Amino acid sequence: MSTDALLTRLNSILGDGIAVDPDVTAAYRRDVMPLAPFGEPLAVAFPTDTAQVQEVVRACAEHGVPIVPRGAGSGLSGAANAIDGCVVLVTTRMNAILEIDPDNRLAVVEPGVINLDLRGAVEKHGLFYPPDPSSYDWCTIGGNLSTNAGGLCCVKYGVTTDSVLGLHVVLADGELLKTGRRTVKGVAGYDLTKLFIGSEGTLGVITQATLALRPLPQAPGTMVAAFGSTEAAGVAVTRIVREGIVPSLMEIMDATSIEAVEEHLHTELGAGKGCAALLICQSDSGGEAARRELAMIEQVCLDAGAEMAFTTFDPAEGQALLTARRAVLMALEVYGSWLTDDVCVPRTRIAELIAGCERISREVGLRIAVVGHAGDGNMHPTIVYDPTSEDEFARARQAFDDILAVGLSLGGTVTGEHGIGKIKREWLAREIGPIGLRTHRAIKAALDPENLFNPGSMFH
Repeated sequence: MSTDALLTRLNSILGDGIAVDPDVTAAYRRDVMPLAPFGEPLAVAFPTDTAQVQEVVRACAEHGVPIVPRGAGSGLSGAANAIDGCVVLVTTRMNAILEIDPDNRLAVVEPGVINLDLRGAVEKHGLFYPPDPSSYDWCTIGGNLSTNAGGLCCVKYGVTTDSVLGLHVVLADGELLKTGRRTVKGVAGYDLTKLFIGSEGTLGVITQATLALRPLPQAPGTMVAAFGSTEAAGVAVTRIVREGIVPSLMEIMDATSIEAVEEHLHTELGAGKGCAALLICQSDSGGEAARRELAMIEQVCLDAGAEMAFTTFDPAEGQALLTARRAVLMALEVYGSWLTDDVCVPRTRIAELIAGCERISREVGLRIAVVGHAGDGNMHPTIVYDPTSEDEFARARQAFDDILAVGLSLGGTVTGEHGIGKIKREWLAREIGPIGLRTHRAIKAALDPENLFNPGSMFH
């Protein structure tokens, strides 16, 4: 069948929800990751409900045209990047919060709902949706599900999959699969819900999710500690974990990150000159429990060699520190374009990873800043380079791979929350080995035998 015939059919399904103008489709070719390859889509589809998704999938399957599912495009792995001649299926118009059930602490949402909008909606019922990627003010739940996104609060509340009860997924034959449950417990059959979470659009299109909610936590208290060495900060993290303290947030910033943020925000973080690492912790336990937790954390930091540590229960001060942490990537743009990694290592090896990044920075001659979620070992080394220089781009790419190698050598993983996408396919193979890769391919072939969904993403 011809391309024209497919476009005519898509137009009949979607009406004005189909775009073919190159000036429009260009905006949907890629996500935020600059290294990942991307192609020119045949069209961009904007379905508004599950039935339209099913019809689009059936039409593309009949014409042998691949589909690349996409949310807001905030991803950092190229997982939503177009390939030549594909249909990019954008779920942002499916943005309804279908149900909030306070008694059973759950919400039912469409994939285009923005993370922050959901958090605000359930907060009115005294409830809390924990996953909070740094892009939470514009990323969508569908994208979070497809990449199994993390965030700053993972140390206490886990990643996206830990808040999902069930899904609706359109399969490669256009049929609708319903997985999971609405109950707190449920072990009937294979856990198909978790199979699709983190599958990066390679197995189906998520069109609805049932999400578990928690009681709204107390306003957090915040502790910040400055260290003269990353090793001392690493010791503090290890001891906090060993003591059994579970803060709601534990973030680390290296000297390069601190310098960039202070310059960008025209403020001082209180780290002082010569600060090698800043540790920011929060407790949302409330009242005396929070005061006890943060006092223990502060003492652990001082015992580990912190040069300064203080705790505040002023919401504005705490928010200012979190704003500084979230602003790191934007702050680095002063120096050039950035390329961020997301290796995750055992929490006891964080200092070694930062030291490895410092070595790589010297070797490639580029600025590398390291921030991350110290509570779970998920670090974000970020390489700054001049995009107009082929030489600097090549050195940035080399640094990106060298950091992944260091992460694996420390017993870690090549991605803690961004995903494999089209940028880390070879690294997935190295991490999971031939049997793991064979199993992935077998699952893909069983659910998507014609390789309709996101071909070439995650693995070849």
